[in-house]
Amino acid sequence: MFSILAAIKGNGKQYSAKNENPVYDSPLKSMKILFLGSSVTYGSGARGESFVDFIAKKHGVIAIKEAVPGTTLAGDSNTSFIQRLKKVNATGKIDAFVCQLSTNDARKKLPIGEISRTENYDANTVAGAMETVISYARETWNCPIIFLTGTKYKSAHYAKMVHLLLEVQKKWNIGVIDLWNDVALNDIPAELKKMYTLDGVHPTRAGYKLWWLPSIEKYLHNHLVNR
Repeated sequence: MFSILAAIKGNGKQYSAKNENPVYDSPLKSMKILFLGSSVTYGSGARGESFVDFIAKKHGVIAIKEAVPGTTLAGDSNTSFIQRLKKVNATGKIDAFVCQLSTNDARKKLPIGEISRTENYDANTVAGAMETVISYARETWNCPIIFLTGTKYKSAHYAKMVHLLLEVQKKWNIGVIDLWNDVALNDIPAELKKMYTLDGVHPTRAGYKLWWLPSIEKYLHNHLVNR
């Protein structure tokens, strides 16, 4: 059971991205990174602030935050990841593309599908949508492509999606910020997790700042700077 009072504490002003101290010599500074996702990328549990806003403020990243709560990776609706990605107004060079593995696909139990052996991808499945997104981003921007999972919560469907993502990674040689399988990250006291998440899925400001951000920063540094 998650506590509203604990979540309110986790969304205190002291944890806001607006109060993040800039790292003036950050190697990520001035990189243009496109972030695609749903509520976790938007920051629905953190008053509209997410890891994207922390990275932008702290590291001077030029962040394009394409995030719509409730949307899915798979599917052909106007709000699906694929349709929104195709409408992104991103001119010039993109230094990296980060796509959230949306928990909405798991909540709606959208079909997992299979990795394609051809260049025809069924975007109505999670597998086909992943491959469509990767193919489009690679052809359009030819930049490093990274997927981001959520931390562990009770969902067998999302667990299957993470497993699928790691198989897709092998095929496409993409990056994966795998928070789901990070044992140390997930092994935190229950009381602390209540402050770090609104509902077990959506981080609060404190959750992004103190829990998720160090792992994401480390991965971006290693994948984009030390490669």
